[in-house]
Amino acid sequence: MKKYILGLFALSVVVSCVSQQERAMRSADKNYILKAANENFAKKKWKNALALYDRLTNLVAGTDDFPNVGFNTAYANYYDKNYKLAGHQFKNFAVSFPKDPRAEEAAYMSALCYYEGSMDYNLDQSSTELAINELQDFLNNYPNSERSKNINTLIEELSYKLEFKAYENARQYFKMGDYKSANIALENVLEDFPSTKLRPKIYDFIMKSRYELAARSVYDLKEERIESALSFTKQVEKELPNTEYAKTALDL
Repeated sequence: MKKYILGLFALSVVVSCVSQQERAMRSADKNYILKAANENFAKKKWKNALALYDRLTNLVAGTDDFPNVGFNTAYANYYDKNYKLAGHQFKNFAVSFPKDPRAEEAAYMSALCYYEGSMDYNLDQSSTELAINELQDFLNNYPNSERSKNINTLIEELSYKLEFKAYENARQYFKMGDYKSANIALENVLEDFPSTKLRPKIYDFIMKSRYELAARSVYDLKEERIESALSFTKQVEKELPNTEYAKTALDL
């Protein structure tokens, strides 16, 4: 009997919750819908909250509730992992309400959404490039923000992703035995990312690429390519003394 009563109680709670959501969805009472939406938001029921906030868009237009609905909608989408949509909504809030105390927070969250949307390094990196631009825009617009340090950290992380992708693409040429293309691609990585942390590894593969290319060259090109390999090896010994890469240079 006790289990039966508890079961009925649990069922009544579920029915009550469902009914409340349904009533709010069917209601034309702005205040009732807003109250239900905010309750869902507080309980982290993002999809329920979003459904109600969507209904409120036209009902609260031109009222003091409009900014709050827009702000909460953006956050609900963010927590529901709809990063692209949330990013657009946060940016729209920051642009539409520049004097609102939450404008900086919205701009920050917009940039963060683009960061979250960055794809893995082995996929197309247009989303990463876009995210870096959005993060940099935040720094430009809020140079004295306390969030700047975190933004800079995120930019460094995304920049490294681009560097690593370029490095891995260049290494593929080496793996395929196309040492000439590997050397060119690796040098391009250094040119595009002069402060890259991958410089020692890139140097290592440039050395190996040049030596492999020289070893496989026809007689007329062999001497020139050996000189190129030796010259670069001396550069590595000078720039990276007492490292495993300098040791590799000496071994070569």
